[in-house]
Amino acid sequence: MSGWAKKVFWKETTVEAEGDGFTVRLDGRALKTPAKASLVVPTQEMAEAIAEEWRAQDGEVDPTSMPVTRSANAAIDKVAVQHAEVADMLAEYGGSDLLCYRATSPEELVARQANAWDPLLRWAEQEFGAKLVPVAGIMHQPQDEASLERLRSAVHALDNFELAAFHDLVSISGSLVLGFAAAREFRAPEEIWALSRIDETWQEEQWGVDEEAAEQAEVKFRAFLNAERFFKMSH
Repeated sequence: MSGWAKKVFWKETTVEAEGDGFTVRLDGRALKTPAKASLVVPTQEMAEAIAEEWRAQDGEVDPTSMPVTRSANAAIDKVAVQHAEVADMLAEYGGSDLLCYRATSPEELVARQANAWDPLLRWAEQEFGAKLVPVAGIMHQPQDEASLERLRSAVHALDNFELAAFHDLVSISGSLVLGFAAAREFRAPEEIWALSRIDETWQEEQWGVDEEAAEQAEVKFRAFLNAERFFKMSH
């Protein structure tokens, strides 16, 4: 059974235990990923969510309406075969984390960034022993290597399914710290999303909302929430 059948032709969607995990069957035939691997996920909750996405299909299968299935496919087909490379890529965000690069003016934005982001940097130091130092302006300045290595180790410790979700949490927010804050439930995902958009919100307040940009932001927001949900379902 292909992970992306083009048309709905099955009648029954079920969840069954499979080895150490769970799989979804369509009329008794187990789902497979686009790369033809067995779609076996670590928790029953995740399998049930995948099953619900397949039950909701009507006529043509719409992959864009199936975020849990897509993330599970990514974990199996992409992350599992290059876990170290994905982890290294995400860990690199720590060296140029969004939360560390601050505006130099106006004073209101400088204060807003400090009030919003400083508590996250303090949390990261307490949680990981990783002290990241904020800098003024956009010119890259290196962070403490020992701190970055602690963050890197935490990224590498994630399993394939966690890392698939974490990839989206970090890449969408632009911040390794915010990704961890979402993954470890330091703040609600909606709040973390707002913290990632301090600069954009400021610009909107000054110049008004760009409708196209707002639509793109909404798509990213939904993807961020889906990633946070997938991370929680993975363990």
